[in-house]
Amino acid sequence: MADVSGDLGTLVLLRRARDRIDREFAQPLDVEQLARGALMSSGHFSRQFKLAFGESPYSYLMTRRIERAMSLLRTTDLTVTEICFAVGSSSLGTFSTRFTELVGVSPSAYRERGASVVPGMLPCIAKHVSRPIRNQEATPVTGS
Repeated sequence: MADVSGDLGTLVLLRRARDRIDREFAQPLDVEQLARGALMSSGHFSRQFKLAFGESPYSYLMTRRIERAMSLLRTTDLTVTEICFAVGSSSLGTFSTRFTELVGVSPSAYRERGASVVPGMLPCIAKHVSRPIRNQEATPVTGS
């Protein structure tokens, strides 16, 4: 984590905002709400969040949503559309695009090919191997 201007109070507020995203990822959240909760303007909040955690608040929120979607794709029979809305996305197109950017395959392909999680795998290992890649680093999966 980067130094946030040496201000421990700011870092505490940013961690609270990040924790809120972790808890309420399926709720409608926007930077304005998160910034108000951290007692900052939205621009300052976004800059400080990125400095502290390495990505924008929106990117962090989308990563949480994609992580949950990956879990639902592995463990339920919900449709991709149902999963999209269950994780708090309001647009199937945006959800599918972001999923593909982070995971490297579309939600449907992820479900069809299965994940690298196997039954009986420790939850901490499963979370690690199924974690989406941030900042559009995923390389598209081709072939089988």
